[in-house]
Amino acid sequence: MTQRVALATVMDRLSIDALITDYAVAVDDGTWDDYIALFTEDGRADYRGAGGIEGTAAEVAQWLARTLRASPVRQHLIVNRRLDLQDLGGYSGDRARVRADYLNPMGPEAEPGKHGTAPAFVSGGRFAFDLLRTEPGWRIRTVEAHEMWRCAPGSPTG
Repeated sequence: MTQRVALATVMDRLSIDALITDYAVAVDDGTWDDYIALFTEDGRADYRGAGGIEGTAAEVAQWLARTLRASPVRQHLIVNRRLDLQDLGGYSGDRARVRADYLNPMGPEAEPGKHGTAPAFVSGGRFAFDLLRTEPGWRIRTVEAHEMWRCAPGSPTG
């Protein structure tokens, strides 16, 4: 691998890492236009493995906007990112796959004058992202959420 190819691979990895971070921030901040812009034109999200729906990025964004109103405070932590770049004989290709674990506490807003309360709900699982290099940069072709556990702190099972 030449130094130029190695640098291109590092740049791809940094761009993909930023894309996954932007995904978490868009969901947490409820910026649904930003969420949709992270996907390819035909991009799809599948949250059935976490109790949700499957559909186009726009359809899922609408569903998330409705569903997450009850939990305006969200903090997706996407960690343990495993990235596989398509390899074209030592050169990075135009496709990538990312598998990453998530921790997602959610809850109501804090009362005025208070610093916050424990989350009403916490879940953890794994995302599988299929990515595609496009003219504006890396975009999400598909994302699947696979919830592994959930609890409600303070409940008999939490």
